[in-house]
Amino acid sequence: MNILAFDTCFDACSAAAGRGLRSLTPSIGFAFESMAVGHAERLMPMIDSVMAEAGLSFANLDRIAVTHGPGTFTGTRIAVAAARALSLATGTPIVAVTSLRLMAMSPSLPSGRGQSIAIATDARRGECYMQIIDRHTLKAVMPPCLVRVENAADVLGHGPIVVAGSGALAVVEHARRAGCDVEYLKPDLLPDAVDMLFAAMDEPLTTSVEPVYLRAPDAKPPQADRFIRFRAGAGS
Repeated sequence: MNILAFDTCFDACSAAAGRGLRSLTPSIGFAFESMAVGHAERLMPMIDSVMAEAGLSFANLDRIAVTHGPGTFTGTRIAVAAARALSLATGTPIVAVTSLRLMAMSPSLPSGRGQSIAIATDARRGECYMQIIDRHTLKAVMPPCLVRVENAADVLGHGPIVVAGSGALAVVEHARRAGCDVEYLKPDLLPDAVDMLFAAMDEPLTTSVEPVYLRAPDAKPPQADRFIRFRAGAGS
């Protein structure tokens, strides 16, 4: 199976391509760069690079795997737009994975107590994006959500449970005060597209993908000036 995967949701841009993933001799190309901005400029060159490294052409892709949020508004939009465009141009179906679930797939995560792991990333304003994943199946226990840090214990339950991600420390501090048996690790954890390649082989396919923002964008179009509306109506 031939798969292209990529992510731009948070402070990193990553892409990976796998050729013959169900064969005994798969070929894989991957790239990861930490960055707060510049995802739009780096994504397509990165995709071209990993495709060439894996010896893949777009015509031979079986599926495109992409994270569709949550994350920064711009980063999430970049990944989703790229997946839509590539799918439309090549006729390749899409696999959509949340950025938080992809983080839970990281092999850098050590084993911990409890059956589940919570990924919590800092969403600012005293909030975090959170999703709970089964550590053994890597399936989502719940959809991603936006929660106040002080209310995280309501989502985590009594535990034991491990929390990872940029919002993990703040979440754990509040959850412990609420009596939750919880520990944190890997506050520097970021999604990496290469971790999505093999998982994407068994994920459901779609011909469309929608972004998971969880929060309205900060930028809003300006409201029309009442005087301008009055003058326009007077002259009609």
